[in-house]
Amino acid sequence: VQLQASGGGLVQAGGSLRLSCAASGTHFSSYDMGWFRQAPGKERKFVAAINFSGVTANYADSVQGRFTISRDNFENMVYLQMSLLKPEDTGVYFCAARAGGNYDYISAYRHWGQGTQVTVSS
Repeated sequence: VQLQASGGGLVQAGGSLRLSCAASGTHFSSYDMGWFRQAPGKERKFVAAINFSGVTANYADSVQGRFTISRDNFENMVYLQMSLLKPEDTGVYFCAARAGGNYDYISAYRHWGQGTQVTVSS
């Protein structure tokens, strides 16, 4: 599966953004999906994950209650709705696909998109 993330941009603290991840290829609906982010000079970290059917979602503590992950298996899309953004949410956001494994382990994800930049100003 090939992934293309979009929707990043510059936003003020307290604002909102919605990231999109378009998937192409076969068997998208069989993959669990995740979002990760990487701040400048820091390691890539888990943000949110959703299972193949869209029933189960998991979040990093830092975004719980502010971010919502969703998917549309008919359109082969995954979304990350981000609200109440903070400067510490700044980074490059990546969508990724996995077929099993722990949802918050980078190594569990086999397919990655190119990333989209999110910058939150204070």
